[in-house]
Amino acid sequence: MSEQNGIEIRTATIDDLAAIFHLGEKVFTPQEVTNLYRTWDEYEVTGLFNSEPEHLLVALDDEKVVGFAMGTVIKKTHSAWSYGHLLWLGVDSLFARKGIGNMLFEQFRANMKKEGVRILIIDTQADNEPAIRFFRKIGFEKPTSHVYMTLNLEKEA
Repeated sequence: MSEQNGIEIRTATIDDLAAIFHLGEKVFTPQEVTNLYRTWDEYEVTGLFNSEPEHLLVALDDEKVVGFAMGTVIKKTHSAWSYGHLLWLGVDSLFARKGIGNMLFEQFRANMKKEGVRILIIDTQADNEPAIRFFRKIGFEKPTSHVYMTLNLEKEA
């Protein structure tokens, strides 16, 4: 698909799934992302690969997965509009700040435009300042806060 500074961006293959999953385990930890409303697990990767493999991208450095982008297209009934939802974007910390996240996003955006998507959406924690800065820098705007609450059922007698 594309290559820049020795980093190749392409659609993931079945052989990439384990590396994507393990990189996600490193990036999306409860210590770093304390209030994920979705959890990172193998079903996030395999489910998307089985349903929309064209929306699963990898960044490779010398054939090693160093980043990934995973998304979906949302089509609304009785609407001419479709939405692209970037579900997960992760880059190995050893490769941070090298433009890989931007490269992945730009390929994701190009793929969505080819499919006729009119609006892209993302979500992140309200206190995830690095992610918010990144998404603002690439053009996202009008952040909206949502409230997610939890109920610990183990505390009930």
